[in-house]
Amino acid sequence: MPFAAALSTATDVRRALDEVVGNAVAQLAGAEPELALVFYSPHHEEDAQRIAETLAGRLPARCLVGCQGEAIAAHRREVESAAALALWLGSWRGAVGLEAFQLEAERTPDGPTLLGWPDALAEADPTRDILLTLGDPHTVPVPELLARLNEDHPGLPLVGGMASGMGGPGERILVHGKEALSSGAVGVLVRGPLHWRSVVSQGARPIGRPLVVTKGGDNVIVELGGQKPLDYMRELYHELPEADRQLVRQGLMVGLALSEYRDQFGRGDFLVRSLYGFDEATGALAVADRIRLGQTVQFQIRDAETADEDLRALLRQAKEDGTRGAAALLFSCNGRGTRLFSTPDHDATVIQDEVGPLPLAGFFAAGELGPVGRKNFIHGYTASVILFEEGAP
Repeated sequence: MPFAAALSTATDVRRALDEVVGNAVAQLAGAEPELALVFYSPHHEEDAQRIAETLAGRLPARCLVGCQGEAIAAHRREVESAAALALWLGSWRGAVGLEAFQLEAERTPDGPTLLGWPDALAEADPTRDILLTLGDPHTVPVPELLARLNEDHPGLPLVGGMASGMGGPGERILVHGKEALSSGAVGVLVRGPLHWRSVVSQGARPIGRPLVVTKGGDNVIVELGGQKPLDYMRELYHELPEADRQLVRQGLMVGLALSEYRDQFGRGDFLVRSLYGFDEATGALAVADRIRLGQTVQFQIRDAETADEDLRALLRQAKEDGTRGAAALLFSCNGRGTRLFSTPDHDATVIQDEVGPLPLAGFFAAGELGPVGRKNFIHGYTASVILFEEGAP
């Protein structure tokens, strides 16, 4: 197999590194690892530099990146509130291009910008290449990150997440080669030929009917179909079954249609966003994203059953479309896990059940990166997965 994943729950970082390196390298059966990703829990935060130096010294990988996560995933497990270190290795025997990069934010007269993009980005092919990115949520200007890719490299998928589990800014939570970093973003541009599939499970389901924004701007919806959003929501609330009313009370969301050129809207047609709330005086609605006049929106709710069904359906669709997964990377929201599901290890187990068994690693992020349609977004309460297929064509 050209991929490997290993997990250690040892509290001593030296023992944890010995376990994951030995286990993962053995799985490659003589193939040299070219890409190495490491994810570690806050229990190893003070040893971030040692993790970087040790892995850089013991692995011949061309690219090594990683980050800290509130919880760590590997194989069928999601280790929450305990020490964990996971190592994921990929080997394409030189057939795939790999370029590691480190981004740093810089303020300019025109606003924040990011410096350090990989040179090969100018030649990236959005139909086969991937940009894996891990960032510090305190210092990465996410709007600029997304704008750079969506506007200058449309269709190029951005997959990854924001590091989590830190107490505040300034902590070493990123790994780039033999260095542990406390700011910016790190990543790898993976260039074909390779086969992959991105799966972004937002885990929400619609309620009510799709409506068009007839008045509003920026992130405020003043009218939906000529009606105040608050008035419409009050009417809809009384039509819902009690179970759905409870979910509305726990956290209502809105889906923003990615395209209006559809007779019917289904799974994957909406970008799900949180709400800031309703204005009781005007009946307007504030959304955690920009909206536009004429855009179709639909209210959404999320629960464990819906999140489970959505992830399974997307993975099954990938399999039906011919994706033969040989390895996976999982970037799951830190609001999922046992905070959402009644049993542990949910997302990792579902991936293994639906498209496995395969080497899997990842972490719980403070914001997940992944494409919906052909555009990249940062998400919440989402499982962003990249499935790699074996070898290269």
